[in-house]
Amino acid sequence: MNKGIKVLIIGLSLVLFTQTTTSQSKEISLWEKIPGTKKNDSYKEEFRLDSNGKANAIRKVTEPTLKVFLVDNNNLENTAVIICPGGGYSVLSHDKEGDKIAEWLNAIGISAFVLKYRLPSDAIMEDKTIGPLQDAQEAIRTVKRNAKNWNLDPNKIGIIGFSAGGHLASTAATHYNDKVYASDETSARPDFSMLIYPVISMEDGITHNGSKENLLGKDPSSELIEKYSNEKQVNKNTPPTILIHATDDKSVPVENSINYYLALKKHNVPTEMHIYENGGHGFGLGRFGTHLNWPKACENWLIANKFIPEKEIYMFSYFKGNGEDGLHLAYSEDGYTWKSIKNDTSFLTPQVGKDKLMRDPCIIKGGDGLYHMVWTVSWTDKGIGYANSKDLINWSEQQFIPVMEHESGTRNTWAPEITYDENSKEYIIYWASTIRGHFPETQVKEDDGYNHRMYYTTTKDFKTFSKTKLLYEPGFNVIDATIQKQGNKFVMFLKDETKKPAQKNIKIAFSNNLIGPYTKASVPITGDYWAEGPTVINIDGNWIVYFDKYKDHTYGAIQSKDLNTWEDISNKIEFPKGTRHGSVFKISLSEFKSFQSKL
Repeated sequence: MNKGIKVLIIGLSLVLFTQTTTSQSKEISLWEKIPGTKKNDSYKEEFRLDSNGKANAIRKVTEPTLKVFLVDNNNLENTAVIICPGGGYSVLSHDKEGDKIAEWLNAIGISAFVLKYRLPSDAIMEDKTIGPLQDAQEAIRTVKRNAKNWNLDPNKIGIIGFSAGGHLASTAATHYNDKVYASDETSARPDFSMLIYPVISMEDGITHNGSKENLLGKDPSSELIEKYSNEKQVNKNTPPTILIHATDDKSVPVENSINYYLALKKHNVPTEMHIYENGGHGFGLGRFGTHLNWPKACENWLIANKFIPEKEIYMFSYFKGNGEDGLHLAYSEDGYTWKSIKNDTSFLTPQVGKDKLMRDPCIIKGGDGLYHMVWTVSWTDKGIGYANSKDLINWSEQQFIPVMEHESGTRNTWAPEITYDENSKEYIIYWASTIRGHFPETQVKEDDGYNHRMYYTTTKDFKTFSKTKLLYEPGFNVIDATIQKQGNKFVMFLKDETKKPAQKNIKIAFSNNLIGPYTKASVPITGDYWAEGPTVINIDGNWIVYFDKYKDHTYGAIQSKDLNTWEDISNKIEFPKGTRHGSVFKISLSEFKSFQSKL
């Protein structure tokens, strides 16, 4: 089997795997033919057992593998990290410094690959000094070759190593150009490295003697010691690195990390180091004291260097009562528990429109970095309100946009929403209006003359607007539409406002284009209650629709992975008392902290 076919098969198998799995593992062979190997039938892989008989490490690895832990990131490209467990080049601490690390990385949105690398041995290797490096290089190349199939960013593939695994990771970071086996042209350079209590040097007085002897032999040459003392192999092209170590490490002196850090600094390589007072050696994700914070330090470093996105805070804009006092805001860290901000007082008092109300406030962050808001100003007006802000606290002068002024029969302009089109660099504003005499086939007495359809206009500057057009005619009285992007398509969530026979539920429709045409509306996705004002967010591939259960004077929610099967989670969410029709949006954690500091 040639390498191209092998890669294709691995890729196809893992495409199927990713469609059904999140944060679960699948182990794949690293090599079709292992380079530099010697046949030895008596050398067999085995587990090392602890005092309770539990396997805590692997010995005598003969078949290198990658254990794959992919994250479901809604088909977006994400960061990947190859994990090199430690064990003095004699065993692999596959659980504490392998699978558990993968689970942590998955939790912060990173796909992980636990490398079961061959431990240096003259019994199975022609040159044991390069055996582990061969596996590390091929692991990096394998992940890069399959980046598209695994939804990975090929420019954000890093490596993390613990103890002797840290030596292997730093070797991969400094010896990526070494031709240690016949390979294709795929680069073996990791894009970043995270070295946790790493062995770095082979020099006497600083090295870990067990790791040195296992890798280089009992009497290595000075040239070999120099070559694999990785602090001496750093240059300007060495990947950005974060180092973690404990001062009281008795097995691998902290000078290993310090010297590597100084070498990186000398060559102007972006680097960061955290040295903790205690923790000893082999603390994994942490045992006690300050070193428990190292995973968070690494996460912050990854964010600062743009290897992973910054954590987001979920915001909710809403009104209370009839909308007289204006804009209210709440926030959530998980999308379930929402807390009011500024003691649930108003951030902006309405000033425009016939009735000077601020109902149904919808906020988005636009392509210009500003927050743009539209809202309902009156029950009977022919326009909507608009304002923008840099910080959600200080708002521009409020503007009345007469979007339905041209239609003399317009009764209302309700629940406007705004969406930014990244392709056209335009904003689409859409709302529900009743125009007397239009769509008489769906007019019923019970609706008191209201018979809404969805209309829209577009703008690039909120000064000039396109001619108002019909956006959606579903064949029934419709209000409260909101549009979300799903891959290359768009999903409209809408309320069927029909009163006879009573609907009063949320449905969805689909389109290939933001301005339609949209498909026929689906069956109701909400339950046997009256729901309105849907607003939608996707959290880790999970669609959550929040809505106002207005007859019950409470908020409800449903969720779905596929926009087809829905689960009611109303009993899992909590909103501030009195919350009415609002919109959900995201801001970065740093933006949220800045926002809080100004309150």
